[in-house]
Amino acid sequence: MTPFIIGMGMALWFGILTSISPCPLATNIAAVSYIGSRISTQRGVFIAGVLYMLGRMLAYTVLGAILVSSAQSVPVVANFLQKYMNILLGPLLLLIGLILLNIIKFNVGGGAGIIANKLHGHIDRIGPLGACVLGIIFALSFCPVSAALFFGSLFSIAIKNDSGIILPSIYGIGTALPVLFFAIVMGISAKVAARAVNRMSVFEIWARRVTAAVFILAGVYYCVTFLPEVF
Repeated sequence: MTPFIIGMGMALWFGILTSISPCPLATNIAAVSYIGSRISTQRGVFIAGVLYMLGRMLAYTVLGAILVSSAQSVPVVANFLQKYMNILLGPLLLLIGLILLNIIKFNVGGGAGIIANKLHGHIDRIGPLGACVLGIIFALSFCPVSAALFFGSLFSIAIKNDSGIILPSIYGIGTALPVLFFAIVMGISAKVAARAVNRMSVFEIWARRVTAAVFILAGVYYCVTFLPEVF
């Protein structure tokens, strides 16, 4: 299995973990409610879910492409990352692990969510494409967990694999998969969708803890292996 394929799998997992974290999960549930309340047919709900996923994928792809290309196009930044990436990766993984465990907390406002609420009237007039607009807006509504996973983990993997488009787009797909799932389930039964949300919340707690443990162990390994080179 090549490093790039492993990177694709990690990008997808980071996206899924982002989507079921408490703050993004709330915006995803809001998106599902918006989609379900305005579209009556199951086929229409599925199409709107796909459009929402495309919106998120587009937002993360554009943002990832800008960040990776900027880091690679500036010689000073590129040389710095090439020389010190492994050294920085250890403390970065430790930091992300502590954020995932809620040991380190940040108070970040939901600005994009407020903007989305103000834009609902305009989005309604757009029609089904409004789901795509919501996907873009909610994708840019970063909370500490999603910011750590995107700007920390995904960015470092994208830099290592020289992939500013494919990996961020896969991450975007991962962040929208639960919405697509809930949209389909909601088309079948609202009660089943509610139970699925509750089970997803329990799964998120353990998935986040396991991922945090892996990050911390990997961070310790990178620190022990590469930090001594600094001294």
